[in-house]
Amino acid sequence: MINLDWVKDYIDISDEDLKELAVKITKAGINVEKVISSRIDNLVIGEVLNCVDHPNSDHLHICQVNIGEKVEQIVCGAPNVKEGIKVIVALPGCVLPGDFKIETGVIRGVESNGMICALYELGLEPKNDETHAKGIEILNTDLEAGTDANEYLKTNTTVYELDIHKHRNNDCYYHIGFAYEIASILNKKVTLPECNYSENSDCVENHIEISVETDKCPYYTAKMVKNVRIGESPDFIKQRLLSVGLRPINNVVDISNYVMLEYGQPLHFFDKNKLGSKILVRNAEENEEIITLDGIERKLQSNDIVITDGSKPVCIAGVMGGANTEVDEQTTDVLIESAIFDATAIRYTASRLDLRSEASIRYGKGLSFEYTDAAIERACHLLEKYAGATVLKGTLKHDKANKEKKIVTFKTDDINSLLGMKLTDKDVEKELERLGFMYEVKDDGFVVEIPYRRLDIDPNVNDIAEEIGRLYGYQNLTSTLPVVPSRRGVYVGDVKIRKEISKRLRALGLNETKTYTLVSPENAALFRYNDVVAINLSNPMSVDKSIIRTSILGSLLEVFEYNKARNVKDILLYEIAKTYDVSYQEDTKVAMLVKGNYIINNWQNIENKCDFYLIKGIVENLLDYLGFKNRYSFVKAEVDSLHPGISAKIMIDREEIGIIGRVHPSLQKDDVYVAELSMTKLYEKTIKPIKFKEASRYPEITKDVAFVVDNEVESEVIKKQIKSSGGNILDLVEVFDVYNNFEAGKKSIAYKLTFKDSSKTLQDDEVMAVFNKIIADVEEKLGAKLRG
Repeated sequence: MINLDWVKDYIDISDEDLKELAVKITKAGINVEKVISSRIDNLVIGEVLNCVDHPNSDHLHICQVNIGEKVEQIVCGAPNVKEGIKVIVALPGCVLPGDFKIETGVIRGVESNGMICALYELGLEPKNDETHAKGIEILNTDLEAGTDANEYLKTNTTVYELDIHKHRNNDCYYHIGFAYEIASILNKKVTLPECNYSENSDCVENHIEISVETDKCPYYTAKMVKNVRIGESPDFIKQRLLSVGLRPINNVVDISNYVMLEYGQPLHFFDKNKLGSKILVRNAEENEEIITLDGIERKLQSNDIVITDGSKPVCIAGVMGGANTEVDEQTTDVLIESAIFDATAIRYTASRLDLRSEASIRYGKGLSFEYTDAAIERACHLLEKYAGATVLKGTLKHDKANKEKKIVTFKTDDINSLLGMKLTDKDVEKELERLGFMYEVKDDGFVVEIPYRRLDIDPNVNDIAEEIGRLYGYQNLTSTLPVVPSRRGVYVGDVKIRKEISKRLRALGLNETKTYTLVSPENAALFRYNDVVAINLSNPMSVDKSIIRTSILGSLLEVFEYNKARNVKDILLYEIAKTYDVSYQEDTKVAMLVKGNYIINNWQNIENKCDFYLIKGIVENLLDYLGFKNRYSFVKAEVDSLHPGISAKIMIDREEIGIIGRVHPSLQKDDVYVAELSMTKLYEKTIKPIKFKEASRYPEITKDVAFVVDNEVESEVIKKQIKSSGGNILDLVEVFDVYNNFEAGKKSIAYKLTFKDSSKTLQDDEVMAVFNKIIADVEEKLGAKLRG
């Protein structure tokens, strides 16, 4: 809350409309939430000319009241109303606090044209038994009847309620700081208040010594005054404190609060005679106790800061004083403390003790050492003037404050590039002068010194640009489209490969499922092909959720059983999820499960059933899509929980990345086929960019060949030999038939060979030469026979 009448002490705003000024301030970046005026319209001073008892009441009175231009009849129930006194009169149309509107009316048969007011009815005193019993306010004034009562009550005050952004530090929490803000907006100068006083020949060093044993107090000053007379504060101090929400207590305490609201620097006044001759600032001891001014015993922690008399605490620094050194009506000598404490420590202490006050808020935001000095001087001036104090000579000081100057060097182009404006050097100079920032033009640029009072501004061009921009006016910004390089948004890293895998498997007809990472011991015992140890939870929710899985296939089997129980016959599933081992090693896996028909054409009565070769084809399609073509292979192997004759390991660059096969009949009687790959290993593999080549313009030649081999010979071995013997003109090798019932221990495998040359038309003789070489090499190296 900022009292604009108070601000007028430091800057001339007499010619300003305060509501319009609030708009200017808001546009400059300090949000004025409310403009609160304490003025009450239709409130005048009246003089009671006649007062008689009401004929129909034992407590009401009928008064004839002079209100200036005429005399009005008013019925009043106050016990202290009488003839010849001056009072405050609310005329018809006046709206009192609580939205109570005064109207002409009839009270017990007698007309009444207004209301004679008590202070609590005007919101100037609390409403309680004491103020109610006191009755109406009897005025001691020479002001004539009919005069605006706001002049007597000093209620022509306008108060701004501010919503201060957290970026602004402490400067808008006190009146001088806010005066500087208005000065920068209106391009006016600030006049600081009087701080002069007379010093006694006696020196403060003769009465007390200070020492600081904590790095949480970089700056501590103290002065001493004697012969203080405790009493009421001057009216202007009381009214100003009330206007911003502080209750006046006595002249000494009120001066402490008054200076805090002027300079933003909290002060603490100790009764010197209770304090003794020493001040020691230190960290509190763990569980150290102090009774604070509110009469509550507080337990402290070692990160709290305390002011002590050398042994026991007399104040929780920056938060609340102790009852043992409180200034009371018998106080004559006062020690004034003005200090800076660690802002973080004050915030934590105030929050933990639930003692957030006006002082702790300001300490918690940081303070300027310049105002720490000015505030203690101002307090001495006011105590001498309004409390009859004698100020002792000298100031005790502990000074470890950072006084390094905040210097910023920049050019106008730097400001323009940040703000998107086209300011000139003259524009920048003008705004710096309005801000009150000292500057020097040097080497076509500016060297600016930021005043210590602006703790919220760091020495960088960004903060200076913000200050210049808000004063110049953001409304002066020209709307322009930003010129920035743009790029297509794409997925990267493991997210990219995850998305690609998911997209491809959905395109191949599989449906994504999501299952729990936590599984039962029975589930966790399946598909233990990785030779990893699972994590057993020490305090599981239930037995069926007690182990972190190392494979997803067990969970897919449970999904299969769920669907099978609901008569779903064709099941095509995949899941991508993370697995973990006992060492907390993370591995993202891709699992697939197929059963039933892959494709059904009821019209033509065609069914493509799921088998090992179908799921193998899905895996091959996926790996080709990811860029691993010609780098993967399937190696026959016995895999845990898979059929020993229908299972294999999936290899890329001779490294195992997964498994494939039919689920073991002991686990599942249905023909269920599964595959699982490590996406983590796929991601770690380097993928070469895809190379595109033009389709050949020349015709291709195809040849079919069948070999009879032992049952143990794998087709993949034969294909590799065919490719090796075929050379560059052999483009494609495909298996199109396998015949097992050939003769005992033998099988026949038929291949389709495609020959192509992108540079010419192949001749039959050169193709036959290669074809015959392929047959010869396969027969010689693999013991195969050409099928007739």
